[in-house]
Amino acid sequence: MQKLILSIDQGTTSSRSILFNLRGKKIFSSQCEFKQIFPNPGWVEHNPEEIWRVTLKTIKESIKKSKSLKANIISIGIANQRETTILWDKKTGKPVYNAIVWQDRRTQNICKNLKKKKLEKSFRKKTGLFIDPYFSATKVKWIFDNISATKKLHKNKRLMFGTIDTFLIWRLTNKKNHLTDATNASRTLMFNINTNKWDNEILRRLNIPKSILPEVKNSADNFGKTSKKIIGEEIPINAVLGDQQAAAVGQACLIKGSVKSTYGTGAFAIMNTGNKKIISKNKLLTTICYRIKNKNTYALEGSIFIAGAGVQWLRDKIKLINNAYETEKIIKSKTSNDGIYVVPAFTGLGAPYWNANARGTISGITRNTDWKNIVRAVIESVAYQSYDLFRAMNNDGLKPKVVKVDGGMVSNNWFSQFLSDILGIKVIRPKISETTALGAALIAGYQIGLYNSLHSISKKWRIDRKFTPKMKKKQRIDLLKGWQQAIKRTLV
Repeated sequence: MQKLILSIDQGTTSSRSILFNLRGKKIFSSQCEFKQIFPNPGWVEHNPEEIWRVTLKTIKESIKKSKSLKANIISIGIANQRETTILWDKKTGKPVYNAIVWQDRRTQNICKNLKKKKLEKSFRKKTGLFIDPYFSATKVKWIFDNISATKKLHKNKRLMFGTIDTFLIWRLTNKKNHLTDATNASRTLMFNINTNKWDNEILRRLNIPKSILPEVKNSADNFGKTSKKIIGEEIPINAVLGDQQAAAVGQACLIKGSVKSTYGTGAFAIMNTGNKKIISKNKLLTTICYRIKNKNTYALEGSIFIAGAGVQWLRDKIKLINNAYETEKIIKSKTSNDGIYVVPAFTGLGAPYWNANARGTISGITRNTDWKNIVRAVIESVAYQSYDLFRAMNNDGLKPKVVKVDGGMVSNNWFSQFLSDILGIKVIRPKISETTALGAALIAGYQIGLYNSLHSISKKWRIDRKFTPKMKKKQRIDLLKGWQQAIKRTLV
């Protein structure tokens, strides 16, 4: 009987379940989108019950497919949108509020007050992160401060916190296991990456009770078995990683200095720094890339809040396109950007600016500007934001010469080439585009002994296409100069 690994890839706009064989080849994929909720400007929420429903639907479809193939699912890996925060009732399983998404900026004032108390240096030293609404801690505090049921549930020892991975594990194991892994914990602003424990001082400062937090395990570990009652089968869950860390594994960025950049809803560049924590002097994050056998491998990360989300904005809000695939043709119809720049600070700006108050701008508009200019400028903005991240890495003395890319946007050949031109380095696209799901599957396989080393995992990676810089130096400099001017206008 054929053996398969099920990878659950729970993202910001959809949930997917993908079946891989033991060689890392995709056999089947099920995907289901869910609603994005925007109650107020800068607020972004998801309905946890809807996330659960669509994720469960994709899981069951994958299991059904495995049966038709007469195959056996031997392990599950989970990759998930990070930082997104849920609190729920231990007894009923009911969330006390919607999931507050990583993009959400409602906790600006909480962050501002913490900074006023001069806590950022201490928080950064412990967590590797900045005090910013992006991370989970201030989202938890906001729910405690604003949702009255929360305090009562905590008093009755019924309150639980988790990022999406924790919520899914708890539901899949039929309320048995309240767990997360080190990569997700390291994105909460509550986890000390030096001691590998929840930080008591930070929790005290934020008035967050430790009792509501999950146990933190290795990325490759035993997270329990799925309940037969829930999905019809008992399958061990053997890997959990934040989606960007999972993508780093799926891209075989398993040696020090290797870099991947993912272009999904947001964009995230991660550099593996090995067993050494590097504290950036240029506002990059220090985070855990993965933890195996109780040993951390660290990473430097640059986070861009709006990448593919900009394309969704073009489609859903201002209705300039019908689908993402149109963008390449539209862009090619313009010979240049005509001096038009879009800074998509719809939810503030991430690295290296970390400005929660910034809002989006369109600059350079003339009577000649048309809708195609706007489409092109939105796509270009992702490359310019990536340049800002890589410039920060360079200024930290880390100079990547090649970046492995993945995510929906890089299927656009024009964008991938433009990215290479703007970064001034090689861009490599892998054969398997589902790198996030693949990374979770490979780590699950490693945990159950299918692969004897990380080196054997890296052998599963294959190149699809290389893009090398072709743009003339003057053109590149001029484009970047225009981008910096647009950023300055945004930050005013």
